[in-house]
Amino acid sequence: MGAYLERLAHLDEGLYNDFYGLWIALMVINSVIFLVGMLLNTVALYVFCYRTKQKTTSVIYTINLAVTDLLVNLSLPTRISLYYSGGACLTCSYMHIFSYFVNMYCSILFLTCICVDRYLAIVQVEASRRWRNSSVAKLVCITVWLFAIVVTYSFLSTAFQHTGCCISKLLFLTITEFFLPLIVIVVFTLRIMWALTDRRLMQQSRKRRRRAVQLLITVLIIFTVCFTPFHIRQVLLYFYPDMPHQVIVYHLTVTLSSLNSCMDPVVYCFVTNNFKVSL
Repeated sequence: MGAYLERLAHLDEGLYNDFYGLWIALMVINSVIFLVGMLLNTVALYVFCYRTKQKTTSVIYTINLAVTDLLVNLSLPTRISLYYSGGACLTCSYMHIFSYFVNMYCSILFLTCICVDRYLAIVQVEASRRWRNSSVAKLVCITVWLFAIVVTYSFLSTAFQHTGCCISKLLFLTITEFFLPLIVIVVFTLRIMWALTDRRLMQQSRKRRRRAVQLLITVLIIFTVCFTPFHIRQVLLYFYPDMPHQVIVYHLTVTLSSLNSCMDPVVYCFVTNNFKVSL
C-alpha cells in the first residue's frame, strides 16, 4: 500500500519542486472551487429537499448528484493539503484518491441517470410510466453508490498489492464508467433532437423536448470540459506509460474533474425552476 501511495505522492512532490508557480495556482483554484461548490450545492440541497414538494425521479437523481458534488468539495481540503505538503502526506493521498474516484464516477453515473430519465419522460412516455417512480429511482441511486464504492475499493486494493496492473484497471474504469455513459448521453440527445423534428408535436410538447435537449447538451459540455481530459490521459497512459509532462497533465486534469461540482448547478436549473429562483 505504501509503495503505491508514494508513487502517486511523487506527482505532488514533482509539482512542488519543478513547477512552483503552477503549484501556487492550483492551490488557489482548488480553494475557489471548494468555496463556490460548497455554496451552490448547499443551496441546491436546501431547495430540492425543503422547497420542492414533488420528489420526482429527476429530483431524486439530482439530490444525489448534489450530495456527490458536496463530497467532491469536502475532499478538496485533502487535495489542498497534498499540495501544501508537497506530496508528503500519504494519508491525505489515500483519502483524496478514494473519495476522488468514488465521487467522480457517481457524478458521471447520476448525470447519465438524469439524461436517461429525461429521455424516457419525453420520448418514451407510455412505455416508461411504470419504471419512472420514486421507488425505482431510489433503488437506482443506491445501486450507483454501492457500485462506485465497491469498484473503487476493488481498484485501489488491487493497485496496492499489484502496482503493475493499475493502469489496465484504470483503462477498464475509463471504458465502463466514462465512455459508455458518454455514448448513452450522445445517443439519447440525438434521439430527442430527432423527435423535435416531428411537425405533429403540440407546442407544449415541443417546448419540453427542447428543454430536455438543452439539459443533455449541458451535460455533454460538463463531460467534455471536466471529465474528458482526465480519461483521455488514462487512455494515453495505457499506451504510452512514459508519456512526457505527466506531472502537469495529471494535476490539470484532476483539477478540471473537480470543477464539475461548480458546473453541475447549471443542470439543476433544468430540473426545477425553484433552484433558478433561489439563485
